[in-house]
Amino acid sequence: QVHLVESGGGLVQPGGSLRLSCAASGSIFSINDMGWYRQAPGKQRELVAAITSGGSTNYADSVKGRFTISRDNAKNTEYLQMNSLKPEDTAVYYCTFVVATSEGYEYDYWGQGTQVTVSS
Repeated sequence: QVHLVESGGGLVQPGGSLRLSCAASGSIFSINDMGWYRQAPGKQRELVAAITSGGSTNYADSVKGRFTISRDNAKNTEYLQMNSLKPEDTAVYYCTFVVATSEGYEYDYWGQGTQVTVSS
């Protein structure tokens, strides 16, 4: 079993910055794709950013140029640096990992979610 723990959410003023972290522990052979999703009240969950095992990234148009996703494979951890935050970035942010087994199977795991609130 794999367990993901998120940290770094909170309340920030518009224009401010936050850095989210998500660390995985448990039975891990390797981690393929990693990503961050968010869900605002009354809205569907949406992809914010993703990073492959090779380091390729993609971002939602709404966060391009402001957010940066990164990963530390040695620590089984991913990060989301969020700059120039806007009130519309307010949401619960979820991390996700695609974990591979030695037999070649892949499983999706999700973090518990961390609240990000952008407000003055």
